Formats: sequence, C-alpha cells, structure tokens
Amino acid sequence: MKGACCLMKENKYDDETFFGKYSRMARSTEGLRGAGEWHELRKLLPDFRGKRILDLGCGFGWHCQYAIEHGATSAVGIDISQKMLDEARRKSPPPAIRFLRMPIEDYDYPPEQFDAVLSSLAFHYIESFDDICRKVARTLLPGGSFVFSAEHPVFTAEGSQQWIRGDAGEPLHWPVDNYYIEGKRSAVFLGEPVAKYHRTLTAYVNGLLAAGFEITGLVEPQPEAALLDTVPGMRDELRRPMMLILSAVRKQA
Repeated sequence: MKGACCLMKENKYDDETFFGKYSRMARSTEGLRGAGEWHELRKLLPDFRGKRILDLGCGFGWHCQYAIEHGATSAVGIDISQKMLDEARRKSPPPAIRFLRMPIEDYDYPPEQFDAVLSSLAFHYIESFDDICRKVARTLLPGGSFVFSAEHPVFTAEGSQQWIRGDAGEPLHWPVDNYYIEGKRSAVFLGEPVAKYHRTLTAYVNGLLAAGFEITGLVEPQPEAALLDTVPGMRDELRRPMMLILSAVRKQA
C-alpha cells in the first residue's frame, strides 16, 4: 500500500535526468556546508543531545547525520525518492538512523514520539501545509522543536521561478505575481519542469499558530558572504529572498 501511495504523488527526484543534475549541485556534493542557507538554519536548531529526531524530506540524509553527530540518540528520515534514500544509505549512516520511503504526507506520525522535527526545502512540494503542521504537533513531545526551511513566497508566487532577462541574458528583475492566489505552480528547476505549491507568508505563520506552536524564529537567509564571490550568480541572490526558515516549539499542555 505504501508503494502505491508513493506512485500517486509527484516524485521528480527519481527521474534519471533530474536526479543527475541535482546530484551535481553543491548541496549534494558538499553536504550542509554547500547549502547557501545552512549558516542561518543551524542557528535555529535545538540541542540534539539525547533527542529523537524526525526529518521530513530527508534527501541525502545530511540533517539526520548532523543530528546524530551532535548527540541525538536516533533519527528517522522520510523521503518519497528511492534514489535519494539509496544515496543516503550509501553514505554509511550510523545505525541510529532509519530511512523510510514514502510521501511525508503519508507517514503515520505516532503521538508524542519525537523531540524535534526538521525539514529542509520540502514543504513547497506538498499541497497542505496545515495538515503537516497538525501531524507534526501530534508527533512531537510537548516543548518539542519544529524547524524547517521552504522556498520563500516571493520566490514561488509567479510560478516560473525564472528571472526576467535582458537582450544579453542578464537578469533584470524577479517577477512577483498572483501572490495571494495560493496553490499549484509549474516551475522550472535545473532546466526541468517541476510542480510546486505556493502559499503566502501568512499561511506559513498561521498554519503553525493554529496547530498549537509558538514561533521562536523567522529568517529570510541571505547567502553566506564567502559564497558571494566564489559561486557564479550568487550576488543576484541578494536581490530577492529565495528561502524562508521558521522555528517553533509545541506548546506545553
């Protein structure tokens, strides 16, 4: 049944061409240090010592490994992509990490099972953020942490996720349109068509509040200074926000 569920939801990352391109990105080859938002995301992470961790959309398993290396007793990583999980397992993760293949919407989220739930750039691929917030609140212990990144609403609003360019191909400006019209978008990522979901900043914040979370941090990360002159095109990332990071805790009963 779980295998059938996986087939019902879009799984671009098991496409051979797309996965090959993704695997060559810095965040794939260099791990967390190759992710432009990592320097800000790690500031919002909880103390992992003695904690049980759930990672939604775990990809190559970098965040699970980081949690274990920093004292977590166990980690569960969930991803819809078999190719992602194969790569995660090839990296010889510690025995304390368990990887499960399924859409993150289909996990059973056992009550009060985890001390922290993480997610990196996965929620713009799911239709209902409110449902995920309710499920995460259920599976967290009271006082547990929920930290995630997603593509920024300014980045997802218009849909194409492409610069408006001049005659010489130079990026002139970033289009923002239909901001308040939430829902599915047809984007282009790594030169390939990808389905994503746009929601407003209000939707992210209110989804957390309605599920019983207290928001503890909100960051629109800028590229780390060291990357500005070493990664082509990185300075253009200062012209509009690409990502959003939120941290919250489940309120005590």
